[in-house]
Amino acid sequence: MNRRFLLQQLLEEAVESPSGEKSFVYFQPPIDARMPPRCIVYSRASASTDHADDELYRFRQRYTVIVIDPDPDSTLRDKILSLPLCRYSRHYVVNNLNHDVYDLYY
Repeated sequence: MNRRFLLQQLLEEAVESPSGEKSFVYFQPPIDARMPPRCIVYSRASASTDHADDELYRFRQRYTVIVIDPDPDSTLRDKILSLPLCRYSRHYVVNNLNHDVYDLYY
């Protein structure tokens, strides 16, 4: 299976709520997309490559993951940060929605 689809599954599992509250995960949503106030948006950013003996040894795609949530203390932030090879980048607020940005290698 394509690694991006596996990442999509991983993010969807991370945001599942025991109360049944649905969170949405989007890969590069169109500009005119109407998104709910609590969601995750991710996109390709760059990649890390390692070479050995003049051949590609390892390739890891880096994704930018943005958690958008009206709650500034959302537990969703901790769930994303607990994913392997994830690093917190920055925080900003737009229209009273908190945006937490992560770099995730997958």
